[in-house]
Amino acid sequence: MTDVVEIPFHAENAPRYAHADDAGADLMASESVTLAPGARALVGTGVAIALPEGYAGFVVPRSGLAAKHGITVVNSPGTIDAGYRGEIKVTLLNTDQNTAFDVEVGDRIAQLIIMPVSRATFIPVAELPESVRGTSGFGSTGVRG
Repeated sequence: MTDVVEIPFHAENAPRYAHADDAGADLMASESVTLAPGARALVGTGVAIALPEGYAGFVVPRSGLAAKHGITVVNSPGTIDAGYRGEIKVTLLNTDQNTAFDVEVGDRIAQLIIMPVSRATFIPVAELPESVRGTSGFGSTGVRG
């Protein structure tokens, strides 16, 4: 069974899970906006939450909007820190080159994933330990399997 964490919220409509085993809870638009082809907009959800210390929220795109309409979240994942108490807003981008997309109040526009996070202590060293990958970066594993 998955751990359940209680998240206090202030909103007319709470984020909600469509299925019992979903990782992300749907966030709905609290305002209407038209996204022209290639345009982006900051869309309110009307939701504010109080995450406990040691947790963060991550706002991610909805796969159906991306696949069917080319709508994505620009800064995905958008990070919500535990200390933030303001409205969750989503920066949507219409990647479709030809068709505008209308967002209506109540539309599911993104998902919110709540996760525990660790704090790091960064320790300066003269040299990093070796690894199999080393400094190989972007594209180093190729495209084909």
